Amino acid sequence: AAGLLALTPAMDAAESAPARPNFIFILTDDQGWAESGVPMHPDVKDSCCPYLDTPSLERLAKAGMRFSSGYSPGPLCTPTRRCVLSGKSTARNRGSEFRSNFYDPSKHLTIPTALKTVDPAYRCAHFGKWGENMEATPEQCGYDESDGDTGNLTGNGNVAWKQGGEQFSPQQDPKLITSMTARATDFITRQAKEKRPFYMQVSHYASHLQIQAHPETVEKYKKRGVPPRTFPPEWAAMTEDLDTGIGALLDKIDELGLAGNTYVFMSADNGGSPYGRNNALYLQMLNVGGPEGKAQAASNAPTTNPNAAPDALPDNYPLRGAKQWLYEGGIRVPFIARGPGIKANSWCHQPVAQYDLLPTMVDLAGGTFPLAEEVDGGSLRQVLENEGQGEIQRALDGVVFHRPNRGQSAYRSGDWKLVITWGPDDQPVKKELFDLSKDISEQNNLAEAQAEKTAAMWATL
Repeated sequence: AAGLLALTPAMDAAESAPARPNFIFILTDDQGWAESGVPMHPDVKDSCCPYLDTPSLERLAKAGMRFSSGYSPGPLCTPTRRCVLSGKSTARNRGSEFRSNFYDPSKHLTIPTALKTVDPAYRCAHFGKWGENMEATPEQCGYDESDGDTGNLTGNGNVAWKQGGEQFSPQQDPKLITSMTARATDFITRQAKEKRPFYMQVSHYASHLQIQAHPETVEKYKKRGVPPRTFPPEWAAMTEDLDTGIGALLDKIDELGLAGNTYVFMSADNGGSPYGRNNALYLQMLNVGGPEGKAQAASNAPTTNPNAAPDALPDNYPLRGAKQWLYEGGIRVPFIARGPGIKANSWCHQPVAQYDLLPTMVDLAGGTFPLAEEVDGGSLRQVLENEGQGEIQRALDGVVFHRPNRGQSAYRSGDWKLVITWGPDDQPVKKELFDLSKDISEQNNLAEAQAEKTAAMWATL
């Protein structure tokens, strides 16, 4: 479509050229920043949960780079998935909820169409959860293979779903992890055989409710005892089963000899869910916007888990809030990258968002065309290849978030984060400024003490 990008491949596909890199993006569902056994910040003790066994994520992290300030573009599933596809923020997508104007993908760049512009030889596949009301199919967005227009109910494997519940059901293929991984490994096996470059997104249904896990994994965690956080042992088991699926995919990459030319990115679609697994400390940490905000928080509050330990921490601790909100607990998520030129066991502390993936992949694939002005993301190539240091070129310095349904917008630049709470007349009723380098839990509002910084960030937002 006119105006999207210069639709000229970097070089003719027939010309002699180095092999294009492969890309795999593993997206988990409702997995909070600290909801694995992998520390997501070297200096924050509670940035992981040692109760959880996630050896595959640990393997990925040790072989690559961890982004301690990695963000999902939105605090719930569908907006994030659109942003990943398009390289745009939720606000520019006009899609901070389930609906947007994304129904006509011919008017929007997507990762598959961008990579095929770099080189038409790219094959693209999407397996797992597509989203809720995405308004465009995977094929319309340029994917050659997919599981179709799938959603949360698909991932339950025809097991009854009760909204808001935390019901558990033992399964031999929990959250379709095993069968989905089989389709993913088959896809990359075929591409390796045909020597075609590929992009594959594997969008897991776990760890979204409802809880499903292998019976033997559940038994393991029940023997382990009461969790130190307020999730139940069954949820921990589901997280390990998810990790096992990720490990099977990593094994296949190694078996096929693809690791040296394949970038693997892993992240989550939003922060951890609060439903049914948290306690009063969750509400204390949420503390939204005065009396009205607190009432709104209470209306969306989880019920106390009666089986949690008395001193159990909220699932997203030390982050404030959870899924649905623009505090750190809703949008700060695991973010890991492995691939050619990325130093093993390295860190990047610059804020990045998943809408950076599209320009990053285009850059790493050798694309030389200019991306459209509507692309909010910037290439992470410089920081990936320079041990986390360097510039991320975006039109805006930092990353932005918008969720009017919860009455919030946010802007992160460097260590500073501005959170706006909106009133009914579309005017800000509260401005909160946090120095995340010193206050990762967002408890010390510096908006008045740092009035000049607040004003500057507000003007930019």
